[in-house]
Amino acid sequence: MTKPLRERTRRLISALSIAAAIALPCAAAAEDTQLDKMRAKVSAFVGNMMEKLGGSRIIYKVDTDSLRETIVTDLRDDAYKNLRESRIAFSGLAIRDGGVEVRIADAKGREQLVRKLASAAEALPKHALSVADGSDGLTRLTPTDAALAASMHDLVEDSITMIEQRLKDSGIKLASVQPDGPDRIRIFLPGVMEPERVTAIFAKKVRVSFRMVDLSMPAEQAQLGTPPAGSEVLFGFKDERPYLVAKDSALEGDDISYAGPGFASGTQDPIASFRFNGRGTRRFAHITAENIGKPFAIVLDDKVISAPVIREPITGGSGQISGNFTLEEANSVAMMLRAGALPGHLALVEQQLVQPAAKP
Repeated sequence: MTKPLRERTRRLISALSIAAAIALPCAAAAEDTQLDKMRAKVSAFVGNMMEKLGGSRIIYKVDTDSLRETIVTDLRDDAYKNLRESRIAFSGLAIRDGGVEVRIADAKGREQLVRKLASAAEALPKHALSVADGSDGLTRLTPTDAALAASMHDLVEDSITMIEQRLKDSGIKLASVQPDGPDRIRIFLPGVMEPERVTAIFAKKVRVSFRMVDLSMPAEQAQLGTPPAGSEVLFGFKDERPYLVAKDSALEGDDISYAGPGFASGTQDPIASFRFNGRGTRRFAHITAENIGKPFAIVLDDKVISAPVIREPITGGSGQISGNFTLEEANSVAMMLRAGALPGHLALVEQQLVQPAAKP
């Protein structure tokens, strides 16, 4: 399966080239071909089951506007990071009309920024960014249509992975989840005669948040009485233990660039690991530096997944979530983290009840 969307997007938007065609790496093309073959087999099998049992047909559309906004926002943050690290004098860095504008008076500084952005994507398809120089050092950076199309493909793939996992978590194991054009996803569910039950699963986007734990009183006491202003009682994902946590998030899940299951070194216990993008890394480093010795809660849809104590500033931008998980639970948590990081929401286009074919 392809790498998670936001990590790929941050690298894709940094690639620069003059040529006009995208040439996908051979390995990625072979992987896509293999995936297409597997999907065709699943689709044929599920299609036969739909004829026999009937079921539900649902079509979703991914959020193209939010995707564009995410790409341009990450481009601005990437440009800011490189300008500051390279000590290039600039002014007026802003998002404007679907692109990023910045004023860099020094021509060498402009060239250095372009080189920095390009070097981050040496092994990736080119043509992700067009650069235009104007008067007074005004430089405009704009994602190309080809880059947007590649990112759209990745968003659809990541959304399919998320849908498959959430259907599985809901006890629906027989399903076909397939791309349906460049920005749509088609779901066939044999034997499921209540499509509303499935669409309700995706009606609300997964919310991922990192919140400080309130130590002003025991969570059990707050549960029985009145929690302090600005805090609330939430319960553990697995143990249903109460936690008193801040209502406001210190950091949101849309800054997560990667999440996946794995194993802890030493114990080999299943874990969910995650990594932040550049902006999230800086914010997480600041939050952990300011709260050493205090616990913070990782919250998925009002369930506390983990509440570790901050031992030292976490500057590397990555972390692990443990909680006596099974491998399946670790995978589910990782997929929920990824779902919370996907740009925008899934828009319901169509839901249809399919009756079984009449017996001859």
